[in-house]
Amino acid sequence: MEIVLAAKAIGAGIAVLALFGVGLALGNIFSTLISSVARNPAARDVVFPIGILGFALTEAVALFALLIAFLILFA
Repeated sequence: MEIVLAAKAIGAGIAVLALFGVGLALGNIFSTLISSVARNPAARDVVFPIGILGFALTEAVALFALLIAFLILFA
């Protein structure tokens, strides 16, 4: 029984490793968004919705990773 619990903990830890990539991606998305608006403020109306879409899709990956981790731990 202890081996199963250890395997669940290891599996959940591996599933959460995706959050590292999500954090890097979100930082990259918003730093690029800020620098592009700083270079050309007139392009804000075009660039901002694309940045928000990128944020939403990247955050969805984080939620899926957490869902998988919780399913591994508690199912």
